[in-house]
Amino acid sequence: MSRIYIAGCGAVSPAGWSVQQLCDAIHAAAPIPVKPLTRPGWPNPLTVRQVVSADPKPSFMGHARLRRTSPITQYVVSAALEALGDDLALVRNGTLRLGIVLCVMSGCVNYTRRFFDETVKDPSTASPLIFPETVFNAPSSHIATLLGTKSMNYSIVGDPGTFLQGLALGAQWLAQGNVDGCLVLAGEECDWLTSDAFRHFSRKIILSDGAGAIYLKAGVPGNSSVELRSITDSHLFSRDHRRDQAIQRVAEQLPPCSPDHLLCDGLQGVPRIDAPEIAAWKSWNGARVSPKSILGEGLMAAASWQCIHAIQALRMDLYPAASVSVLGCNQQAIGAHFTATKGV
Repeated sequence: MSRIYIAGCGAVSPAGWSVQQLCDAIHAAAPIPVKPLTRPGWPNPLTVRQVVSADPKPSFMGHARLRRTSPITQYVVSAALEALGDDLALVRNGTLRLGIVLCVMSGCVNYTRRFFDETVKDPSTASPLIFPETVFNAPSSHIATLLGTKSMNYSIVGDPGTFLQGLALGAQWLAQGNVDGCLVLAGEECDWLTSDAFRHFSRKIILSDGAGAIYLKAGVPGNSSVELRSITDSHLFSRDHRRDQAIQRVAEQLPPCSPDHLLCDGLQGVPRIDAPEIAAWKSWNGARVSPKSILGEGLMAAASWQCIHAIQALRMDLYPAASVSVLGCNQQAIGAHFTATKGV
């Protein structure tokens, strides 16, 4: 892989609308309080960790394309703008070719559920204005319009491991000279439909929502930075290929454990689901953190939070290197390795 650096990060999570709030919550090691989520037809609500409303309301929400968007688009846009920082002006004036890779699992489920609910109850009331917001690539389309970029723009649907595949794709675009910078985004939004679905697998899973953004660039930075050193193969699992074997292969592909390195794993406090990852990393003797145990199972967004926390820890000079372990819900296990580096 060519030398790829992290130029910026952005996050929206149950902890708040910034990377700083995300990392502060993880460092505090106190799980974010849960909230009730009404499930129609049930006397008792579901339990989630949900993003709180932004106060004050971000100015970008007044943009014509964002006035009726669902939460996932608002989260992703906020994370994208935070990650871009001062480069936003370069994108808008056409100086910087910005690629966008949006990774989602459940997508715009709020409006999808609402549209089909209206269609079933009374087709004549189903709003055609809502339908465009139900497609998976709606958020990436809105972001491109808001930023004014006409460069490559992909939406990838998969389980949480797909976010690391998105990082690999962004790195490939940069290495091939297709773009000058690449935003790799992840987003999810809470809805009773999704929470109810995951309840069938384990009643201990607490879903959450939010977004993450990692801004990649190629070349040599001018100051201290973080480098994306490697991404493992994507190890699929199925009825014939077990989850524990897949995550074990990821652990074997990532650099060996060092006492001064950090591991950001995907444990969430659900023993049956966590068991394969616990076994794969049983020999790890360095620092370790489990963001999902604090923020909830944010699906694709949670994978981005793991990476962002690892990156920020290196930026703060807490560790020289960090590995991220992602064991997806139903498709793959995959990992990434980041290192702190000094600009020349």
